[in-house]
Amino acid sequence: MRARFVPLLALLLGGCATSAQRMAPPAPDRPWSPSVDRSGDLTADPRKGHAAAPTEGYVLPANPAAAAMAAAPAIDSAKVYGLADLIDLAEQTNPETRIAWNEARNAALAAGIARSTYLPRLTATALGGYETHSGHASALGLSAEDRGSLTGTVSTLSLQWLLFDFGKREALVQAADQGTVIADIGFTAAHQKLIHVVSLAFYAYAAARARADSSEASLKDARDVQTAAEARKAQGVGTIIEVAQARQFTAQAELAKVRANGDVSDAYVTLLSAIGIPPLTSMRIADISDQPLPDNLDKPIDQVLSGALARRPDVLAAIAAQKAANAGVKAAKAEFMPKVFVSASGSYTSGNIDVTALPGVGDQSPTVNLSNHRWGATVLGGVTIPLYDAGVRDAMLAQARDRAASATETLDRAKLGASQEVVMANSKLRTSIAAVAATKALLDASQTTYDAALAAFRHGVGSSTDMLAAERQLLEARDAAADAHSATLSAAATLALACGVLGKAPQP
Repeated sequence: MRARFVPLLALLLGGCATSAQRMAPPAPDRPWSPSVDRSGDLTADPRKGHAAAPTEGYVLPANPAAAAMAAAPAIDSAKVYGLADLIDLAEQTNPETRIAWNEARNAALAAGIARSTYLPRLTATALGGYETHSGHASALGLSAEDRGSLTGTVSTLSLQWLLFDFGKREALVQAADQGTVIADIGFTAAHQKLIHVVSLAFYAYAAARARADSSEASLKDARDVQTAAEARKAQGVGTIIEVAQARQFTAQAELAKVRANGDVSDAYVTLLSAIGIPPLTSMRIADISDQPLPDNLDKPIDQVLSGALARRPDVLAAIAAQKAANAGVKAAKAEFMPKVFVSASGSYTSGNIDVTALPGVGDQSPTVNLSNHRWGATVLGGVTIPLYDAGVRDAMLAQARDRAASATETLDRAKLGASQEVVMANSKLRTSIAAVAATKALLDASQTTYDAALAAFRHGVGSSTDMLAAERQLLEARDAAADAHSATLSAAATLALACGVLGKAPQP
């Protein structure tokens, strides 16, 4: 007995809660060695899998299932995708829109659950049982053996219905309805944010392509300068220093082109990530270098701000949250009032008893069979009146009032933040438009200066220093013009988002 009890006790002690520490890393300076279950997933419990293949240092074992990526959407290789096309693709594939949709559906279901409290609750219950016994008794030289069994069922149907609660359920339904409004507003806001993110990534990619084009033009200019310097040296007019400087400038232009192409690749991957498609997807993106800039900036800022506050998702959601909080106060007040209810139940009971007495005694039959069938019904109506709960209802009412006050403050904060965003976005857009005009003038002047410096250098009346400086200034002007164009389009999209009107691809 002892030989069996000791191992059993050790097994029970080994299964206590602290034994789960073996699933954690053994020490703060030693890597964790996980196990792998049958499906290839990592597990911390070695009893649920086998030891993973050893890795070096703090490297986790590979899970083949995790390497699979979501299927890429169908991309038309012959199509040139504009911003509107990319936004449509993002709304179909980006997980953020589906998450927001599920949250809106859950909020709608919560409102339905709140409404269901007006209906009665009907419950059916069925029980069945079996009992058996046996025994042996003797007295005065006589012996008897008794065996018996009992079977039976009990079936009940109960109804509970809250008839009147002084407006608590109504308040809860109002709060749930406002929760649905908040979730639906969040769904719209998720789409607006997605449109904004895709738009900014699209404009950033366009700017990167424009800078790559300017670096290509700069490289061509550098090679022209190098050709002119080498020609001057061959004619005995130029110097070896001028040729070396020209070659250095060409090498710098080639490096700038490599970096610009790398920026284009990074911007392309960022755009695909904003859309929500795999980064290895290949698609053709439209060129917007000639897209017109917004010019409808004649509306006064106070009108722009007023319209923004009237339709911004965060402001509208804050208003709905305030209404929900006020409904919570009404529900907390209703807890102080009585509740009127009705309850009803019906039951059916059946049973059979089989008793055998061996041998028979007197006139007793050796077998006795009994049966029982009974119906029952109960209807109750009543009123519950809360009398004392140690201040729980008072505390809950105070909490509800605090939440209502915080909801009001949150609404004021949302309006203040929205006003700041609208004014800053409007100012940034106007600044960007002014920057476009300035960079255009700068580009024209830089191009004229470079053309004149190159012509003078070729004719032997200009210095290589002036000519190289003019080329660098031309490159900077080209990049500035590209950045200003992209920044203006991005600022217009940001202003539309701040005003709550970014419902589709931004229009100039």
